[in-house]
Amino acid sequence: MDKILQNNRQLAYILAIAFLAVSMIVGISVGSVSVPVSELFRIIGKEAFHLPLSTEANVMFTNIVMKIRLPRVVLAGLVGASLAISGAAFQGLLRNPLADPYTLGVSSGASVGAVVTLFFGLSLPVIGLFTLPLLSVLFSFLTIFSVLLFAQKLDRSMKVETIILTGIIFSSFLGAFISLMIAMTGEELRQIIGWLLGSVSMRGWSYVGIILPFFIVGAVILMLNARELNALSFGEDRAQHLGVNVKQRKLLVLIAGSLLTGAAVAVSGTIGFVGLVIPHFTRRLVGPDHKHLLPLSMIIGGGFLILADLISRIIISPAELPIGVITALIGAPVFATILLKRRRIERR
Repeated sequence: MDKILQNNRQLAYILAIAFLAVSMIVGISVGSVSVPVSELFRIIGKEAFHLPLSTEANVMFTNIVMKIRLPRVVLAGLVGASLAISGAAFQGLLRNPLADPYTLGVSSGASVGAVVTLFFGLSLPVIGLFTLPLLSVLFSFLTIFSVLLFAQKLDRSMKVETIILTGIIFSSFLGAFISLMIAMTGEELRQIIGWLLGSVSMRGWSYVGIILPFFIVGAVILMLNARELNALSFGEDRAQHLGVNVKQRKLLVLIAGSLLTGAAVAVSGTIGFVGLVIPHFTRRLVGPDHKHLLPLSMIIGGGFLILADLISRIIISPAELPIGVITALIGAPVFATILLKRRRIERR
């Protein structure tokens, strides 16, 4: 049985990596100007890896790939990976399939931080370009800690349902605050609404540089806590008996999840359903073991958002749809189907 499970996991990794690779190739190649795959490999080999290739790459294709599509695809992949792995961690921590950065209010908090930055045109000295992600991360931290504090006031045992309901309350309140700020905007209105709908359009390598350090730190913290998440998924008392420092580990997971969500929201705006649906899909492939669930959610989430971004820019070309619209159109029916299947299984 263990051997079959191990083989299934190996197959899942192979399929997930292949899915991400194909998503990246298609995402870079397809567009208003199609780049042949052979030309694509030549450009990346020459420009990114400095391989001594004898044939010169087409200058127009080189500019399209290296300056527009490759940074966009890499950014979409990092955002998708960040949202998916944080969603998987939150679901494991709270033992609830509805937990994700959005239902817990983390995303709304990060959105407030970003909207405040855009509204007032803030740029902190020394950090400059990093003002937006840092304030988004800071507000996401403040939100999750406020949610936990308020939940504790309501229910000392801090039941999962209480935390999620508190998160939804905070999310609604912060959403109203964002709407108020939008109503007060003048010229910034278009920029803020465009950002809130979610997009990785017209972001260059600088945005990749913004999210990358947050992504690395957050993902590493979560994967180092995979064993503890496995224990916590059976309940806090059981985890305590297994020698897990519950308070410390919960704090680490919440910090890492907020870090990933805040940085993702800062560079792409609000993109829903990735952190909700992708962990569910991955769990069906490899089971609930976070040692495999976290990295696979990250890989599949990255590939999914790359394809969602591709659909958003070709479906009504030459115009673009916000990527958040595509993820909602795909994610909502998929999530509804998963819940219906779970309900049927429970009734049996």
